[in-house]
Amino acid sequence: MTPSNATRYAAERARLGEQPIVVLTSPDGSRRLRVACHGAALLSFEVAVDGTMHDLADGYRDAAEVASRPGSRFAVMVPFAGRIADARYVFDGQPQDLQPGVTGAGRASRHGFVRDAEFDITALEADEQAARVTLGTGAIRPQPGYPHAIDLAVTFTLDAGGLTLEARMRNAGGSVAPCFFGWHPYFRLADSMVDGWQLQIPAQTLIRTDAELIALPGAAAFVALDDAPALDFREPRLLGDSILDQEYTDLDADADGRIRTHLRDPSSGLSLAVWQERGVMHAFTADTVSRDARRAIALEPMECMADAFNRPECAEAIRLLPGAERSFRCGVEVRLP
Repeated sequence: MTPSNATRYAAERARLGEQPIVVLTSPDGSRRLRVACHGAALLSFEVAVDGTMHDLADGYRDAAEVASRPGSRFAVMVPFAGRIADARYVFDGQPQDLQPGVTGAGRASRHGFVRDAEFDITALEADEQAARVTLGTGAIRPQPGYPHAIDLAVTFTLDAGGLTLEARMRNAGGSVAPCFFGWHPYFRLADSMVDGWQLQIPAQTLIRTDAELIALPGAAAFVALDDAPALDFREPRLLGDSILDQEYTDLDADADGRIRTHLRDPSSGLSLAVWQERGVMHAFTADTVSRDARRAIALEPMECMADAFNRPECAEAIRLLPGAERSFRCGVEVRLP
């Protein structure tokens, strides 16, 4: 742990087995962040609670998990987040097939193209105010169903306010490209089931989906939460036996412009807020994951709804002109007991 009299944050290269990682640490060692270069996946976010380090992030535990990415834990999702219906879409009048030749149940396209990308460390710095790392990749290049090129840079910043993640997406090709950002973090407040934790999502509308988690066509996809009380978390309430794999939209921002989804453990008082500046929030109680089901909850800030490539109401939001760059910011604030 960093000596208590230190005044500077620290940013260091390290390894987890054969996987290169970056470690960001606060001056007094009370907060520490680890990020893998593979997929730019956050591995841990440790905070000191009553003198003991507690990991809020339910990330990959070892190098093997970083490589196999079970549950897409803390996945950076670009150029799309969530799923694309039948791995097909139409953009600017051109039909696209992300899985040509694949038929039946094998057709599935989700979470973008960079979960297995090896990101380069393009900046690593620390001072008295913060520690930050920027990870970049040019892995998104023309491929079946996506004839476009996107340069992606993701900056993780650890400071007194918590964790900030900023993604910058630049169209490096010569054609207009569909592109948006999503993040797939899992959080654990205690060594217990999620049932006893409180959740608050400042949304007015639920996005209704089919069995494949694809939004229903047109206006049928959008349901006022007044009409879906079982999935209404506008006021803080215990998760209990709620099974969530839902997207929420029409999110209300606080006075500072940040939209905050709150998670709290009433037994300890430990809480966090996942913030974003726009978009939708996807909440997933991890009932179907292969590791520690319902021991963590995924709270996923996304720039647009899943299957946005097929949604007319998202058409303008996902358009990225040649040479243009768009950014998306989100993060995590910690509230100690």
